[in-house]
Amino acid sequence: MHALSLPTWWIHISSVIEWLVAIAAVVALGRRRSEGGWRWLALAMVPALGSAMAACTWHLFDNTPSLNGLVVLQAGLTCLGNGALALAAWNLLRQQGLRHG
Repeated sequence: MHALSLPTWWIHISSVIEWLVAIAAVVALGRRRSEGGWRWLALAMVPALGSAMAACTWHLFDNTPSLNGLVVLQAGLTCLGNGALALAAWNLLRQQGLRHG
């Protein structure tokens, strides 16, 4: 745990917690509006959460080279998450256009 300073750890951990709260907020918004597209957005947020947790795990073990696979996993989950979020956002936009168009 010596690879990062205490303030940097605080930012990492609070970011993961913030992302969990954001996922819960998106689910709640979707339920309140009775729009299923918001559930897809929340699901699309999960790979980014996994990416953050992979990064935190790698740092927890002092960025040891034997865990470099976590860096590859993080990159893959980030790529997957960005694509999934783009598709989920497009889906929401499409649904809103159908309702108001």
